[in-house]
Amino acid sequence: MASSTSKSASGRKPATPRNGRGSERQGSDRPPFRKPPWSKAYSFALVTGALFLFSWLGQFIFQMITERNEAEQHGQSFSWSDFFPQFLQSTFENWQSEFLQLVWQAAGLALFYYWGSSQSRESDERIEAKIDALLRDRNLDPDNP
Repeated sequence: MASSTSKSASGRKPATPRNGRGSERQGSDRPPFRKPPWSKAYSFALVTGALFLFSWLGQFIFQMITERNEAEQHGQSFSWSDFFPQFLQSTFENWQSEFLQLVWQAAGLALFYYWGSSQSRESDERIEAKIDALLRDRNLDPDNP
């Protein structure tokens, strides 16, 4: 009858991975990586959001100061009902300008990459050469996978 431990043809137990666990238990008791804390996982979004709110608050304050000064120069009182539509208009104009620029950069990059500009071809050839060199280092034929 077969024993509970598996043996190879030479009669020895198969080697276990260096982490000390058998292949049957690999990854079963814990995930392959630890999930980072929420603040670390979303740190880029948090910093970007904080910079956005800081700049929007700055725009609000400085535009309000300008609006108050202009109203004062014309002998009128400051009016929130006049200020908010102007503030929102300038905000959306800024966003439209920035998003248009961002979309053009992303779409233009994708389009030129698809067309095969000289920069994208050069990088593809370079990556392919590096992969070929790695395969040769491991005594594998890159031309015959």
